[in-house]
Amino acid sequence: MAEQEQNTMQNVQSQTQPTNTEIKVPQADPHDPYAFPAAMPSSADREPRSFEVDAFPKPTRKQEDWRYTPIDRICEFFDVFEPSGKISVDITDTDGNPVDTSHVEVSQVDMGEKPSGTVLMPNDRVSAVEWVSGKTATVVRLHGENEKPVVVHVHGGGMDLDSFHLVIQADDRAHGDIIVEHDGTARIAEGVEIVTGVDSHISTTFVQEWDKGSKHVGNHRIRVGAGATLRHSVVTLGGDVVRIRMDQDFGGAQGDLNMLGIYFADPGEHIEHRTMVVHNYPECKSRVVYKGALSGKGAHSTWVGNALIEPTAPGTDSYELNRNLVLTPGAIADSEPNLEIENGNIIGAGHASSVGRFDDEELFYLESRGISETEARKLVVQGFFAELVEEIGVPAIAQHLMNVIDRRLARGENVAMQAVLEEK
Repeated sequence: MAEQEQNTMQNVQSQTQPTNTEIKVPQADPHDPYAFPAAMPSSADREPRSFEVDAFPKPTRKQEDWRYTPIDRICEFFDVFEPSGKISVDITDTDGNPVDTSHVEVSQVDMGEKPSGTVLMPNDRVSAVEWVSGKTATVVRLHGENEKPVVVHVHGGGMDLDSFHLVIQADDRAHGDIIVEHDGTARIAEGVEIVTGVDSHISTTFVQEWDKGSKHVGNHRIRVGAGATLRHSVVTLGGDVVRIRMDQDFGGAQGDLNMLGIYFADPGEHIEHRTMVVHNYPECKSRVVYKGALSGKGAHSTWVGNALIEPTAPGTDSYELNRNLVLTPGAIADSEPNLEIENGNIIGAGHASSVGRFDDEELFYLESRGISETEARKLVVQGFFAELVEEIGVPAIAQHLMNVIDRRLARGENVAMQAVLEEK
């Protein structure tokens, strides 16, 4: 009987006294910035990452990442399609000669076969659709010192849906420039993977100079190696709708990333660039500078810049800047810089953006010295872009870019003059 009373008393005590159970908090993987749970929830990098199309809902304007995009004009890229294969790709040096095979290797691999699919994963539906729809990937591998830039010329073959996947690999301590030119007429989904080796110094320049009516949705996935320097430039000068998303992280400490962008939107065109810079290693540096001009009714540009500094990235130095010059009434520029800091031990982090028209004082100064208004406007825009063109640092295309900008300005002047006459 005494033993039964003792057991009853122990049961009562166990029910009334609090249990000393340790709460276990899930630990993030510091080497994987996209592991779940994250070191901290990030509003800047909130979308899933997957090669599966069904991992992403179909885009709508209610979704944050698509609210500036004309969904109805690119809806054909939201579902898996059969590529037409009409796009042609030529790879040469800047003189049109075959590349130096002692420093440049060009190959084709099946999608999913390494090195394709090794740099991050798609972060939106159109990127996953490109991955699943494509059949092969073109691989350009650099090693050693490359004196002449490599030119990848992508020529559109018509308005049938098509895809293109490019992998750029740079070995440890490699030096070189790669220019990717797009022209012709196309509706293309493009995926680009860029990985730079330890202590490499690489420049990549992507030029979109599509014919009227063309559509281009792209995703650049970038990893900058330890101690490596990458200059990543995007120049968009033509296309009915061009939407390019860039997702980047670092593969080691002391990486240096410089992202430059130039764009010019004509009447009715939608030009959109989105950058996502993730600082996940110590002592890395990033600079993002994008400049755009818009001319004519319905010209629309969007720049969204995201920078995320993770707890694993002390000593970070990050800055992003966007400037927009509205040349005529009726053009709209959306500019949205976002900065998320999860580490107090950094060198610096900041952002700035602006949307404005011509500076009246600059125009007045030039006109007061006998320069016509048309020429004054052209000089102001040339000066607006010139510094960035020079910083891109590829002489083979610098003059071409300025010539194209001049032609766009002349076309814009004609459009503006026609609009004035119609109002009268």
